Amino acid sequence: MLAPRTVDAKRALALARNVLATEANAIASLAQRLSDPFVHAVELLLHCRGRVVVSGIGKSGHVARKLAATLASTGTPAFFVHPAEAGHGDLGMIAADDVVVMLSNSGETDELLLLTPHLKRQGAKLVALTGNEQSALARAADVHLDASVDAEACPLGLAPTASTTAALALGDALALAILDARGFSVEDFARSHPGGALGRRLLTRVRDVMRDGDAIPRVLPTATLAEAIVEMSSKGLGMTAVVDATGGVAGVFTDGDLRRALARVDDAKRAHVAELMTTGPRTIAPDRLAAECIVLMETPPKITTLLVVDDGALVGVVQMHDLFHARVI
Repeated sequence: MLAPRTVDAKRALALARNVLATEANAIASLAQRLSDPFVHAVELLLHCRGRVVVSGIGKSGHVARKLAATLASTGTPAFFVHPAEAGHGDLGMIAADDVVVMLSNSGETDELLLLTPHLKRQGAKLVALTGNEQSALARAADVHLDASVDAEACPLGLAPTASTTAALALGDALALAILDARGFSVEDFARSHPGGALGRRLLTRVRDVMRDGDAIPRVLPTATLAEAIVEMSSKGLGMTAVVDATGGVAGVFTDGDLRRALARVDDAKRAHVAELMTTGPRTIAPDRLAAECIVLMETPPKITTLLVVDDGALVGVVQMHDLFHARVI
């Protein structure tokens, strides 16, 4: 058994910095080489009447899986097919209206090259993303995207590093150019991510989390301080809205207002809340994103409860706890 070796800190940091610089330079060089073939690839995928099928093997296969996932989540129906499995039946998953994107740094991957004549025979279009524009795969493709790099970041020059980073970045550029051309919106993105925190932030509306009906603490401006305190206590939100006879918001009376009032009011049964409330409270509409409540609440002076107003009338109230409970924050 080999004895454990110690880490040379300076050497490790120098190597890490060299890796990052090499990969960053590879992407910068890639950006300078983008031209008409990239636009043609965007057009081909944008107008695809079937599905986008992404394929690759080894490290390129991992990048291909990520590209398929990125395309699918940004409005382009896509899935990954393993090239070896495609040669044993999964080729039947690919139809004439599909566009196949193949990733191979060498452009000579046997498993991919074996598929190309079958794909062409059934009418599917082919986009190749390789590091060799003279390769067999590049020549067979309808569109070839050059993802070549000057050198791998691996100190041995063996492990795919800069080449996979370049392919990953080029795949992202392709997916996002299609997203933009498609007019894919924030709401569209959210609908593809309903189960995560991102989806909740982009889909959840104020009306989905607000308290309404009898759960809203509210009093008329003519209410006494004592009546306001009873309403605040019964609804448990540490505040009450002050509304006029038509339901319009006249102000808000909070725990802070109560503390200040007790210092200057002698008779809680005679003092009226209209004299003690905060006017011009922050409000939000029910159809706004619930996440927007956070911005309003965190703006100094910070508050923990927000009134929901629709067409000038109070329709709900949102407390910070409600946003936590809905997992919006």
